Amino acid sequence: MCTSFLRHAVAVVLIVTFIVSSASSRQFAASSASENRSPEEVVASIYTLVSSEAGKTPDWNVVRSLFLDNAVVVLRVTRDSTAVFSLQGFIDDFVRFYGNPAVQKNGFTEKVVRMKPMVFGNIAHILVLYEAHIPGVPRPPQQGVDSWELVRQRGKWYVVSVTNEIPTKDRPLPADLQ
Repeated sequence: MCTSFLRHAVAVVLIVTFIVSSASSRQFAASSASENRSPEEVVASIYTLVSSEAGKTPDWNVVRSLFLDNAVVVLRVTRDSTAVFSLQGFIDDFVRFYGNPAVQKNGFTEKVVRMKPMVFGNIAHILVLYEAHIPGVPRPPQQGVDSWELVRQRGKWYVVSVTNEIPTKDRPLPADLQ
């Protein structure tokens, strides 16, 4: 009985240690995600972070750590309308998107094609031409333009806002991104 109790106690200690160390690692990664990084690196990392292989989902805590808590995200949702999201609303929208069967089966990639940064003191504006794609589907990658605003606080760059537009025949790419 004593040996059985000892084995059980050791198992419990190992499990608790694993859980605590995993949580600490995630917390460290989230808290240091933008430390010593340029605004361009912070923005580029977001595209990588929201991309994921089939059957996996992004670490939304790390994504969240790159934004101010009260950040605003405005995304094109149809040809004629946009939607305004809080940071949590933006993440919730992505979580719903990752529930799409094609995304679950094939994953999702979003990558920077071109970037036009402007940094002045503790503020930054970055225009990004990106491509979004669900691998394995016949539809070609969708290009879009994001306009990012960042601020440096406590030595780190944080996203204040991002607005999104989709190029069309009537709305061609801006010259800065061609």
